[in-house]
Amino acid sequence: MIIKTEHLTKLFRTDEVETTALGGVSIEIAEKEFVSIMGPSGCGKSTLLNIIGLIDNPDGGQFYFLDENISRVSERERAILRKENLGFIFQSFNLIDELSVFENVELPLIYTKVPAQERKQRVEAVIEKMNMSHRMRHFPQQLSGGQQQRVAVARALVNEPKLILADEPTGNLDSEHGIEVMKLLQQLNHEGTTIVMVTHSPEHAEFGTRTIRMLDGQVVTTAHA
Repeated sequence: MIIKTEHLTKLFRTDEVETTALGGVSIEIAEKEFVSIMGPSGCGKSTLLNIIGLIDNPDGGQFYFLDENISRVSERERAILRKENLGFIFQSFNLIDELSVFENVELPLIYTKVPAQERKQRVEAVIEKMNMSHRMRHFPQQLSGGQQQRVAVARALVNEPKLILADEPTGNLDSEHGIEVMKLLQQLNHEGTTIVMVTHSPEHAEFGTRTIRMLDGQVVTTAHA
């Protein structure tokens, strides 16, 4: 099991209000699954993704990643686990405008201290896999939205992560490019990559192997495709 949560809770507090973002969420995600998480805005799906992605801590419950309980591990240990095991795809692409396509994709390998020659080989291979070799020296603003998201997918893949987390990956794309990106994620899943995706789109959720629906911080249904 790559992900397991037991009665996960998360509260957000201000001076006047306490909001329950997660109210006891228990899920399991196996290797090679493609899980879509759906629900209305404010239902807790992005909060759950941030905890799975080791970006945020739960307030209660247990969280297992690769069968290790990491609910209370240090921030340094979380950062190492994140760098070595996770790839992220965001709605807003999060590419660095001053860096070329090659340099954007190379960045995670620099953080993990991969030697220069190996970096070059891995970056070129993953960019070719995304059919973006002809754009390798271009900058993000020279690309279409769909092309930018392909670069973002390449960056997520270059460290060969065990799990890819995608937060509304088609949210800034038109319908044609959105379907293109979904087919790409589906292909990666068929090749063995585990994917957890938050989406508002029922059509895009169907590209996954299972859909988890959330409401008011809780899982209400889970169904296989």
